Parts: sequence; C-alpha cells; structure tokens
Amino acid sequence: MKKVLALVVGLTLVVSLAACDTEQETIQLDYVNWAEGIAMNYLAEAILEDEMGYNVESTEGDPGVVFTSIAQGDADFFVDAWFPVTHAQYMDEYEGEYEDLGYNFTEAPIGLVVPDYVDIDSIDELNDHADEFDGEIIGIDPGAGIMSATEDAIEEYDLDFELQDLSDPVMVGELGTAIENEEWIVVTGWEPHYKFADYDLKFLDDPEGVYGEPDNIHTISSLDAYEEHPEVVEFFENMYFESEELADLMGHFQEHGDDMTDQEIARDWKADNEDIWTAWLPE
Repeated sequence: MKKVLALVVGLTLVVSLAACDTEQETIQLDYVNWAEGIAMNYLAEAILEDEMGYNVESTEGDPGVVFTSIAQGDADFFVDAWFPVTHAQYMDEYEGEYEDLGYNFTEAPIGLVVPDYVDIDSIDELNDHADEFDGEIIGIDPGAGIMSATEDAIEEYDLDFELQDLSDPVMVGELGTAIENEEWIVVTGWEPHYKFADYDLKFLDDPEGVYGEPDNIHTISSLDAYEEHPEVVEFFENMYFESEELADLMGHFQEHGDDMTDQEIARDWKADNEDIWTAWLPE
C-alpha cells in the first residue's frame, strides 16, 4: 500500500512539475496593428512554436497599451518599437522599465507621403494646395508617435489641415481609393510598408526636420525576460531583416490576407525562407 501511495504521490509530483514547465514555456507577444509589426510578430510566433517548442500567445494593442504591458511584465516581447523618434514618448515614460534587445530593421523613415502624380515635393507647399487635399492629412492610430510628430508638423508649418485619426488598414484603403481616382491625398507614412510596393509614392521633404532622422525598429522585452526566457532573448537579439526580406514578408501577408490566417501566412513564408530565419536560432 505504501508503495502504491508513493507511486501516486510521485506521479502527481511529475504531472505538477510538467504543468509548471508548460506554463513557463508560454511566451506573450504583443503587437500593434501596423503591417510590419504584424508580419514580424507572427513569423516570430511560428519560429518559437515550431522550432523552439514554446507556446506563444499574441495580443494586439495600441502602442501605449503595448509599452505599458511590457513595462508591467504582462507581456514578454514586442518586435516593433520605433526608436528614437516615433515611440520617443514611450521611451521617456517607461525608461528603465523595459529591456532594449537591439534593432531588427534599420533606416526606417517616417513623414508625410503623397502619390507620385501629386505635383508638390515639400511639406511647406501643402497650404498652397489645401483645397485639393480637402484640408485633411489621413493618419493612423492616435497613440502612434507619427501622429504626435504630424501634430507638431501642422503647428511648425502652420498648415491649414486637420489630422484624421484612423488606423493603418483604413489609411491604406483611403490611399488606394484616392489613387484609383487620381485624386490628391496626403497620408502619414513610414518604411517598411507594403503600400510602397503597391503604389508609386514619395515622401514630402521636411525642411524643418520635424520628423527627424530615420528610426530603427527595435525588439523590447520585459525586465524579467533575460532571467525567465534567456533562449528567447537570444533569438530576438539575432533577429534582423534586410530591407528586401522584410518587404517580401510584408508583401506575402498583403497578398494572402484574404484567404489565410496570419499564422498560416507566416508559416508559408517561413517554409520558403529557411536561409533567413535559421540564422536567428540560438546556438
């Protein structure tokens, strides 16, 4: 009887330890509804699950919510932090409350973007054509740093324009409709983004330097990540895209977004690009 009891206790302990291990292996990724962030997030999810054996949960939120979640330790990693310009307010607000794992993409400009056929080249020319633009700048999520920078641009250039708070997908939809009708439109823009592959666009010159130098896209983590998930930290420290690689990944999401889930699209691209992501795996 004692042997049976000991065996039951032993099995219970093993099951309990296994349950704890499984819980420890769950990685929480947060992402913003931006094209490059969605693509990078779900590719990372696929690699962590398929190649490294983790359970991954991905949650969407606006930038402020994501940074708060990372700072509070409710999320483990975020692969789409734009430093030093776009997310400057969150860098300052949460200084010392997250880990910067380095950049995964470099030279990512932000600014105001128009179709190539629009016959101006600089932000300081916008007021001369305010009626043709309907006095609107089509923006994205109100919490995005590019929106704050655009508010500054409106003030700095004394623009007779209203900034519209929309979202990345809605902004792209408005852009596509305007281009189809050859109408003038100005939108908040950044690279990398699939809209530059879909349409002939140009950044307006920014002589006052409101939008600053191009950002780098960083991966950040909670302060506990180095201790709790060192292997995953190493993976994200290794994760890096060349411009054409990220453009191809984003284009794959754009092409298949209507008939496949984000997870399916990521795995489909992953299967054809082993030479890229295998270099990110921990040794």
